[in-house]
Amino acid sequence: MHDALQVRVPTGIASLDPVLEGGVPPGSAVLLLGEPGAGNVEFVQTSLIRLSRLKRDGVAGEHLLLPECISYVTFTRMQEDILKEIALSFNPALYDRLGKEIVFHDLSELYFDASIVPPDWYGEGSVIERLQKKQRKENGDVLAELARAIDQCPRNSLIILDSLTDIAPPLNEGRRWHAFIAFLRGLQRAAKRRNSTIYLLLTSGILERRRELEIADCVDATALFRWEESGAQRRQRVMYFEKFRGVMPRLEARNLVKFAVSISATEGFEVQNIRMVI
Repeated sequence: MHDALQVRVPTGIASLDPVLEGGVPPGSAVLLLGEPGAGNVEFVQTSLIRLSRLKRDGVAGEHLLLPECISYVTFTRMQEDILKEIALSFNPALYDRLGKEIVFHDLSELYFDASIVPPDWYGEGSVIERLQKKQRKENGDVLAELARAIDQCPRNSLIILDSLTDIAPPLNEGRRWHAFIAFLRGLQRAAKRRNSTIYLLLTSGILERRRELEIADCVDATALFRWEESGAQRRQRVMYFEKFRGVMPRLEARNLVKFAVSISATEGFEVQNIRMVI
């Protein structure tokens, strides 16, 4: 049991994993809450690139657990768009490589079916076929389809939800919000039962702060990405953990909670100049 507690799922980010004693505890639901451009998206992209490489190279270790499957769930973006963005940002060769190594679940058709968006903007087939297929649905159906997509992921998976920003605002009231929060709490339990790691992307400021806190209460860890003024009219990306169950006491004991972040085309997301907490 002692060895099992030391097992970690690496983020793949070489400058961060040693700080986390190897990575994230298996079965963790991690909220990546970020200001626009502050780094939460690049965190996910770099993690995908590095983990795919580790799996391809067959890297293993006594306390290192690589995901059996990497799944990417998208509500509004196309697989091609996501892969193209990663390839343009880091390496053109990644387009074909990641397309073969990542399992995509595209829920955009169901998402847009519940909107006023014309079917020919997002669907396939002729206009008549799309109009016949289009049915107005409640957003709750998106959650049901999301649950089905997660059920298709094998145990010990890494699952990226891109993003809660797409589905949370329309549910931001009454019973629909309570159903959404219940879903997130169930998702956290599912992560542990399936020994899977789940990254949930959310843009900060879209929801009221109290709503963000409710979401944060449903997950095991919350990493906050933001911009801070660093003098000379320059801005610095920073990342810090607001919570990290099972990990936070160790981080605080070493004064490792808040980090300066850089993003480059060659190295991707990196932690630099670890800041001491006073």
